Amino acid sequence: MEVLALYLPQYHPIVENDGWWGTGFTEWTNVTRARPLFRGHVQPHLPADLGFTDLRVPETREAQADLARRFGVTGFCYWHYWFAGQRLLERPFDEVLASGRPDFPFCLAWANQTWSGIWHGAPDRILVEQTYPGPEDDQAHFNSLLPAFSDPRYVRVGGRPLLFVYQPGGLPEPARFVETWQKLAADAGLGGLYLVASLGESGYRDQVADGFDAGVLFRYPFTRTTEVKVRDRLVARGLVRGPRRYPYLDVLADPPAEFTGRLFPGIYPNWDNTPRSGRSGVVATGATPELFGAHVRRGLQLLADHPADERVLVVKSWNEWAEGNYLEPDAEYGTARLEALRCELDRAGHGPS
Repeated sequence: MEVLALYLPQYHPIVENDGWWGTGFTEWTNVTRARPLFRGHVQPHLPADLGFTDLRVPETREAQADLARRFGVTGFCYWHYWFAGQRLLERPFDEVLASGRPDFPFCLAWANQTWSGIWHGAPDRILVEQTYPGPEDDQAHFNSLLPAFSDPRYVRVGGRPLLFVYQPGGLPEPARFVETWQKLAADAGLGGLYLVASLGESGYRDQVADGFDAGVLFRYPFTRTTEVKVRDRLVARGLVRGPRRYPYLDVLADPPAEFTGRLFPGIYPNWDNTPRSGRSGVVATGATPELFGAHVRRGLQLLADHPADERVLVVKSWNEWAEGNYLEPDAEYGTARLEALRCELDRAGHGPS
C-alpha cells in the first residue's frame, strides 16, 4: 500500500516569482494576507508544528519527512515543472536527490500546464506557456528525470517508477507520449514506467485507450446542492458577494461509471483557495479532520480489490496551503488530519510500523 501526498515546492523565492509577484514571493505570501470573507470563514490558516517552512533548509525537509512517516504517508509526490527545457521550483527536489536526504520515498508529478495568473487574481496573464516541441524535447526531459527514476528511494508500482501526468488531455498525442516514454524507460533499463493520468478535474477520460497504467481521480470534495446553485447564480449576477461555498461531503463519492481501468482515489483534506483568488475563490465549508478520515476510509475500501502491488492512495496535498488542502499541522486543528489518516490506515491494517 502506498499513501502518496502531493508536495508543492513553492516555499522558497525564485527569480521568476520575484519578477511576477514581487521580491521574496513564496506561497506564504498569499497565505498570510488572507482574510475571512464571510461569517464563519476561517482565514488565514497558519502553520503550527513545522512553522513557515523554507524548503531550501535541509532540516525542514527532514522534519516534513519524519512527520509524514509517523502518520502513515509512505512518500511525497513532488510537483515537477518542465517547459521545453525550462524548469521552475526545482531546487528543493534537486537537493533531496543530490544529498540522499531525507531518506524518504518520493516520486514526481509533471504539472504540464501553462502558468498563468489565474490563481493570483490575473487569469489572462500568461507567465510561462506549456509547449510540446517533439521527440528531442521528450528525450531531454526524460534524461533530466533519469537520475530520479534510478534513485533507490523512487516509488515503484508494479516494479516500475511511478510518474503522474497532471493534464494528459493537454498532450498533443497522449498515446504517443505513453509509447515514447515507455520506450525511453525500457531502453534505459528501467523496465518501463508506471504512468498515471490525472482524471476528474481536467475532463480527460481516455487513459485506458491511450495506454496509461492507471488514473488518479481528483474531484473537489464537495457537491452543489440546490441551495448552493441558487446562490451561485446570485454570485454570477453580482447580487451576492463571493466566494462560492460548497459543503464538504460526508463521504468520498464513488467513481462515476465512465471512468474505467485501474483507478486510484484522490483525497482532499479541505479546499479553500481564497488566499490566492479572494472573492473569486471556492471554499469547502464544514471540512473537519473527522470527515477527511471518512474520505480516507472510503478510498481504502475502493483500493481493496486492486492487486497488492497496485494499491495507491493519493492525498492532495501535503502542503498546498493557499488552496487550503494540506496535511501539515495548522493552528486550528494541529495534527488532527494526520491523526485521522493514521487512524484509518490502522483500521484497514495498513498503519505505519
